[in-house]
Amino acid sequence: MRIVWFSWKDIKNPLSGGAEVVAHALAQRLVRDGHAVTIICGGFKDAQGKPAPSYEDISGYSVVRVGGRYSVYIWAWRYFAKKYMRSIWNLWQKPRSVAPDIVVEEINAVPFMTRFYVDQTQAKRYLFVHQLAREIWFHEMFAPLSWIGYQLEPFYLKLLHKEKVITVSQSTKHDLQQYGFLPGNISIITEGTTIAPLHDLAAVEKYENPTILSLGSVRSMKRTDQIVRAFEIFKNDHPQAKLVIAGNMDGPYAKKVLQVIERSAYVNDIKVCGRVDQETKISLMQRAHLIAVTSVKEGWGLIVTEAGSQGTPAVVYDVDGLRDSVRNGSTGLIARENTPEGLAEVMREAFLIRDHQDTLPLYYSLGKNAWRWSRQLTFDQSYADFTEALRINQ
Repeated sequence: MRIVWFSWKDIKNPLSGGAEVVAHALAQRLVRDGHAVTIICGGFKDAQGKPAPSYEDISGYSVVRVGGRYSVYIWAWRYFAKKYMRSIWNLWQKPRSVAPDIVVEEINAVPFMTRFYVDQTQAKRYLFVHQLAREIWFHEMFAPLSWIGYQLEPFYLKLLHKEKVITVSQSTKHDLQQYGFLPGNISIITEGTTIAPLHDLAAVEKYENPTILSLGSVRSMKRTDQIVRAFEIFKNDHPQAKLVIAGNMDGPYAKKVLQVIERSAYVNDIKVCGRVDQETKISLMQRAHLIAVTSVKEGWGLIVTEAGSQGTPAVVYDVDGLRDSVRNGSTGLIARENTPEGLAEVMREAFLIRDHQDTLPLYYSLGKNAWRWSRQLTFDQSYADFTEALRINQ
């Protein structure tokens, strides 16, 4: 099969996140099984300001970078049209390449609108939607673009509602159905993780003091400042508690979070690591007692699964994606209120000893259950779900 995949970013983009990890893992497996995969995405500059290559081979699949963060949607159409479509000026001229069998359009807030230039009779089209943006617009985009994006999203979803869709959670499926997408046209795939689950939970020692971990880019939609405030409330019951914040600290919101930390009465108990490498990330997940996640919404909540694979349960807000990646009371705890007070309450619950028959705090059993569940959430299963949704083997 020849597969063309439209995406905002690729795995090497400094802004790449969970969605790009998923795309990379699936593309690798497609290539392994003999399929040709081309990802058309936006260009970027590295830390030294050097533009990324326009063409690159990554793990056997091709990456074509056109335009930039915002212009990629126009340039991706132009590239596709020149390579795979007949020219509107020279209808007798053949396209430069054979048309793909499958087109995957990954939507991250803004669609590529392939419906209007990819002929369904020549290539099967699929949307890949991790999450709808909705209120995220107000956290990640400045006015008036935030308001414009929020208002336009329902409009373009109505235009696309007859398309077949692949997503990663029941929450996103429910969101899509609200905009007219048919349940039978929506496939849910497993959200895998590249981090291998621990072989032996007993082999890892937790930090001496109760430690809460916040992991991931510090952006407005992640609401990291609310984790800091929840930690301050939690400290009233656990004076020895510590908070570790690891992730990209670039941007104005991250600076605001640093100011909140500097003004905190517990500034000496809060450690800011900034961006960390994979080895440090895994070590932090293994040794922390809890990971806290307060995003506005997620497609799934990959960091929850990753932490669970290392035996660390999550305390999270009750939002799309996080309520899917946490089984409340089994693999983690979901706050009853999406407030710092609500998060602090479930933090306290996690450290309680439940009854006289159990001498260990609740987070031990939550972590064990999260670890067991994570062993089922693999990219091999993701790939099996994905190829079934694409009907590749049918």
